[in-house]
Amino acid sequence: MIRRLAGGWPGWHRLGLAFGLGAVMASGQEPWGFWLLSLSALTAALLLVARASSAGRAAWLGLFLAGGYFTLSLSWIIEPFLIEPETYAWMIPFVLVLLPFGLGLFWALAAWGGYHLGQGMRSRVIGVGVFLTLAELARGYVLTGFPWAMIGHVWIDTPVAQSAAIWGAGGLTLFSVLLAALPAAFGWRWLGLSAVLVVGLQTWGDDLPSPTYPEDPAIIRLVQPNADQQLKWDPSRAYDHLQRLLELTEASGSQGRPDLVVWPETSVPYLLNNNEDLLRTIAGAGQGAQVAVGIQRVQGTRGYNSIAVIDADGRVARLYDKHHLVPFGEYIPFGDLAFQLFGLQAFASQLGAGYSAGPGAAVLDLGAGLGHAVPLICYEAVFPQDLRAAPQRADWILQVTNDAWFGTLTGPWQHLAQARLRAIEQGLPLLRAANTGVSAVIDARGRVVAHIPLGISAFVDAALPPPLRQPPYARFGDWPVLLLLLAVVGALLSHRLRRKA
Repeated sequence: MIRRLAGGWPGWHRLGLAFGLGAVMASGQEPWGFWLLSLSALTAALLLVARASSAGRAAWLGLFLAGGYFTLSLSWIIEPFLIEPETYAWMIPFVLVLLPFGLGLFWALAAWGGYHLGQGMRSRVIGVGVFLTLAELARGYVLTGFPWAMIGHVWIDTPVAQSAAIWGAGGLTLFSVLLAALPAAFGWRWLGLSAVLVVGLQTWGDDLPSPTYPEDPAIIRLVQPNADQQLKWDPSRAYDHLQRLLELTEASGSQGRPDLVVWPETSVPYLLNNNEDLLRTIAGAGQGAQVAVGIQRVQGTRGYNSIAVIDADGRVARLYDKHHLVPFGEYIPFGDLAFQLFGLQAFASQLGAGYSAGPGAAVLDLGAGLGHAVPLICYEAVFPQDLRAAPQRADWILQVTNDAWFGTLTGPWQHLAQARLRAIEQGLPLLRAANTGVSAVIDARGRVVAHIPLGISAFVDAALPPPLRQPPYARFGDWPVLLLLLAVVGALLSHRLRRKA
């Protein structure tokens, strides 16, 4: 295969076209949401790859298509390196190449496999589309996974997203590829069928009723301190940051005292360990309400990114340690050795070479009225499998995050969109407290019912939305879509073998 790739160079003009089409495809992601433009570019991309003169050239085109797509859709990735530019800015050129084209290897393999399996233009379009969907599913799992900006995410801000309760983000991606492949494989007259499919799903999703609230719902306060990431860990400002959190927690609200107050990820500028005075101070600000705080803790030689639920007596009633960590952000692979030999450490962590992973997905029993919540810390909200791994079905999802790492242009909006998708997939409301925003109350249909705008210090009190019945995706995950895709691959392979016989 390597020889075929090396000998299949399609020329810079075609690679530039592929890169440009990939960038246009990315325009469907948040905050732009140009899904029609994105699908049109996907149609052109499938035609471009399927018309390549060899599987090797198709692979190169797939690589550069992904390069354009991920360069734009993941442009926020440079923001963490600008927090301390004097230390990290030199890495930006490498990241802008390595991440888009590293993820592009999935698309290159998809283009090569789909082209190689197909016999003729029509079957190659279908093959590339099927393998592209398989590649998008795979990158959510391989090497801890990174399913950010999946092709199907272009639908999150539309009623079509409601179908994710049936087939998840993988199904939305398959739907996108189907819409793009129909005119590419069978001619432009098939655009009518694509339009009918979109209108049908839009109408169905728009007509779904909103969840019905109980008569006396629990009230939850989300606190957004808006702490500047560059100053967040400055010891001279730690007390001021804590005071801001306490004041927002103590403030009077229009709905009376909340039942639970939620602070964002690592919002407490002190360690949890042996800090009884701090816990009593937080409990006092809660005035009888439990306070769920994002905080760091140390156990032995290990550090953890945690959520601690503090009760009215100032005790840690519930504790959750983040288990799906960000590679190179929260830990360095083989971190102990890397720290000892090279002094490398994960820049999101203030503890040595990085955080240690918690034991796994959990459900927190928050007591009468509040029920059971699945806790997620930041990045964990992009993984639907983490929610499905919880030991029992919860009543709602609790996410704390620090999206200050993502800047203000695209990252926070894409992260919020994925949280909305998790709510739809699970049929559960999701409440997220973000350091700089966007903090939001999301109902079980993925609709934002209350929020705090990006970049302000504030709180919002809202009734806890009710859950829906467990939808199919929450029960079966990606298996139905995966089996369907494998069945199509089997059919294409059978057709190829018959043609050769």
